[in-house]
Amino acid sequence: MQLFLDTADIQEIRDRWDTGLISGITTNPTLVRKSGADYHELIQQIHTEFPGLESISAEVNGNTCDEMLIDAKTYYTIAPNVTIKLPLNPEGLKACKTLTDLGIDTNVTLCFSVAQAIMAALAGATYISPFVGRLNDNSFSGVELVKAIASLYRLKGVETKVLAASLREVHHVSRCFAYGADVGTLPCKVFDKMYDHVLTREGLAIFEKDFQSIHTNT
Repeated sequence: MQLFLDTADIQEIRDRWDTGLISGITTNPTLVRKSGADYHELIQQIHTEFPGLESISAEVNGNTCDEMLIDAKTYYTIAPNVTIKLPLNPEGLKACKTLTDLGIDTNVTLCFSVAQAIMAALAGATYISPFVGRLNDNSFSGVELVKAIASLYRLKGVETKVLAASLREVHHVSRCFAYGADVGTLPCKVFDKMYDHVLTREGLAIFEKDFQSIHTNT
């Protein structure tokens, strides 16, 4: 199991980096626009400031395979752990196959069906990103899609990793891992909530009170 942070905010990564629990960072144009950063400079900064990440996803721009490949090169030459994020459409899958043949890691994004996941696996994608929250918004179960993809991949011995994306609730994270996801990418607010449980808080309060009593009596 691995957790990636879904953010383009450097300070958000800094605030959680020393947990030692973060294996990767995913980004997208919307997150980068909100952060006000230059996309290439952001990827370089993440690579430099947070060593040891398995994956830093950078999403390419372009409508054709050739355009995507040209843009992809400006990212994967930054560092070997940059993963090229591609759209799940014919041109994106062509680019995925080409990059895979070159030994470049890929993340095929915006997956909403098992059929799409099959195509991404055949193109050699390193990661497939089913969007859990967005499916739920449209009255479909995103968690069940993760389960179906993970089950099929394991049945067929597919090496593509299932990266559960658009995770908006802690229980979605837990269920996706229980159903076979390899990675969960989540916003920082969801990452922070994963620590929390009311019984843990209550138990710690009792222990703290007892510690104070011990110290008072010694």
